Amino acid sequence: MPSFIIEGGRRLKGTICPQGAKNEVLQILCAVLLTSDEVKVSNVPDILDVRNLIGILIKLGVKVKQIAPGEWSFQAGEIDLDYAASMDFVTGCAGLRGSVMLLGPLLTRFGRAVVSKPGGDKIGRRRIDTHIRGFEALGATFSFNESRGYYELTADRLKGTFMLLDEASVTGTANIVMAAVLADGVTTIYNAACEPYVQQLCRLLVRMGAKITGIGSNLLTIHGVGELHGASHSALPDMIEVGSFIGMAAMTSSELTIKNVSFDNLGIIPDSFSKLGIKVEQRGDDLYIPSQEHYQIDSFIDGSIMTIADAPWPGLTPDLLSVMLVTAIQARGCVLIHQKMFESRLFFVDNLIDMGAQVILCDPHRVVVIGHDRNFPLQARRMSSPDIRAGIALLIAAMSAQGTSRIDNIGQIDRGYQNIDIRLNALGAHIERVD
Repeated sequence: MPSFIIEGGRRLKGTICPQGAKNEVLQILCAVLLTSDEVKVSNVPDILDVRNLIGILIKLGVKVKQIAPGEWSFQAGEIDLDYAASMDFVTGCAGLRGSVMLLGPLLTRFGRAVVSKPGGDKIGRRRIDTHIRGFEALGATFSFNESRGYYELTADRLKGTFMLLDEASVTGTANIVMAAVLADGVTTIYNAACEPYVQQLCRLLVRMGAKITGIGSNLLTIHGVGELHGASHSALPDMIEVGSFIGMAAMTSSELTIKNVSFDNLGIIPDSFSKLGIKVEQRGDDLYIPSQEHYQIDSFIDGSIMTIADAPWPGLTPDLLSVMLVTAIQARGCVLIHQKMFESRLFFVDNLIDMGAQVILCDPHRVVVIGHDRNFPLQARRMSSPDIRAGIALLIAAMSAQGTSRIDNIGQIDRGYQNIDIRLNALGAHIERVD
């Protein structure tokens, strides 16, 4: 497995553009299975998770063509249904969390889909119950195939219905919406996730001929249609990468301009970093982060310690809590980071403690960070990336540390960040990729 060798203490300066949104693109690539016509997708990031999903689509029989860097064409005219029911397909999907969103398109268009437990990050239990219950509400049958060792979903024809989701799951909402667009009748989804990436999926489906109202809210109404046609789509910039660059600039006292961030789709992300005392200036559709020697964490009006917690959109995305946690290490003041959604996502803080961070892991969901205020730097060490977001947080820590650090298992970082070493080196970082 490759590793990063990071020389710490180097300041960055310049301009960087965020890649296309990973979580949006994974949804969009699954949606190409809903039509036999060509679907063109642009601003696609060249990252491991996307490459793996494209590989699965190719094995399913989708005609895939790269038109230009970041621009792809997909045509799912002839799907290999035998492969879609094979153990090779199940095994391939098991290592990629986003592949669970293949279920809705395969089920609604072809009447059958198979699945094992989804893979991806080692960040705790990630249920797919919301997906399955939604499919069952639409009329699908869910069963376990003992001879093959996987789960099956079957349906002659899905039928629209009302459903109240037990959680505002982003992938669950996307999966159910994709299944409902070709179902008979009207489907109403209450407590739907309304993240910008779900909105983007719905807008693509509407351009393909779907009838969806309530986009941007937690109440979606879908009138099923007989078929969908081709369309084109451009992905939003990745809000998680935007947030990662904000935290990186603060921790390394760097001056950065983040270009073309789609500011209106960032929600409370800039404000959340402002609570840590970080200056974030909007300049048109760009963000300017000035070099700051010191930044002070806010407190609540009554003087109590600031708490930053994740929540369904328009709350703060859980994918940025790891970055905000590490950014707080060199702030002035204290903050409680509350990760509500995943029970193992904060365990990477042991690495930060070993580097000298004043961090208290209260339980699997809560961490108190006591900021150094740059009175003493983190110390370089060797670490291993457990998941995508912890990986980028460890990279930020290493870039701000004194000495040379090594991060192993950077395939996890590559799953979500395109050529991150090359792009940061262009700004003044010193990151070497080694086998």
